[in-house]
Amino acid sequence: MKKNIIKKIAQDVIKYEINALNNLKKNINNNFFNVIRIILNCKSGKVIVSGVGKSGIIARKWAATLSSTGTPSFYLDASNASHGDMGQITSNDVVILISNSGQSNELKNIIQYVSRNKNIKLIGITSKKDSILFKNSDTQILMPSIKEAGPENIVPTSSTTCQLALGDAIAIACMKFKNFTKLDFKKFHPSGWLSTKLKTVSDLMVTGNKIPFVKDNIKMKKALKIINDKKLGVLLIKERSGKTIGIITDGDLKRIAQKFNNFDLISLKKVMKKNPVSVDKDTLAASALSIMNSKKITSLCVHKNNKVKNTIGIIHMHDILKSNIS
Repeated sequence: MKKNIIKKIAQDVIKYEINALNNLKKNINNNFFNVIRIILNCKSGKVIVSGVGKSGIIARKWAATLSSTGTPSFYLDASNASHGDMGQITSNDVVILISNSGQSNELKNIIQYVSRNKNIKLIGITSKKDSILFKNSDTQILMPSIKEAGPENIVPTSSTTCQLALGDAIAIACMKFKNFTKLDFKKFHPSGWLSTKLKTVSDLMVTGNKIPFVKDNIKMKKALKIINDKKLGVLLIKERSGKTIGIITDGDLKRIAQKFNNFDLISLKKVMKKNPVSVDKDTLAASALSIMNSKKITSLCVHKNNKVKNTIGIIHMHDILKSNIS
């Protein structure tokens, strides 16, 4: 077994699949728009995806990606559909069938069942224009004629790569038209690395009575006691109107104590840092950490609706790091 031969096989497979994807890209037309329109108009039903063999595996991926990006969807096993699971398809649903040949026997019963109900839309994904699936679908996407990467053009490789890419294109198009944001995405991914990556400062910030607010006219002696009690290493100074106008840290207090003899009598307003850095509550915690590092600070004020001086929370670097965000 020679390394250069194995390397050449890998490169050829990838080349075939890239060529197939380029052909798919050229084939995107108004039918793609029709598919998106049908899915977006499915407001009182479900999107059901099915296929047979390797296309069935791709169909399961389509359903998972659609669901995770704001389009409720599930996978229907084509074989089980003929043994009772057809009942999962109801009026106002959209059924997407994926089949390279468009002639799979397992799909024929689904096609027949869906055709009897005018309120169910059928989307066919196939490469054969003369197939049962193509002829009986409400709208179709005709996959381009391609060469499979394996020997004798018999192993589903390039075709399933194209099916996978098409499903991603449909999911992302629907996602964008629904204005599905990273915050919506986070709701559907509450566990694991994605959830950690998508945490916002509002998930980690200190709120309510725990925010170390103080008035601008208090003296250093009292400020020192409060900063020790709150245990955040920082105080936020606000004026009578409730606006946050300054910040002071325990490090600042130590430096001021060394500089002034009458430390206890100095008011915070005279030595505070004005206009503390504030971020919106929907800012990613990772972005907040980056801001802290760039400005060499350990805390940020948190606001909402562009009201920068109306502090609703405070986020500390330690709280972000404890959440394994870096």
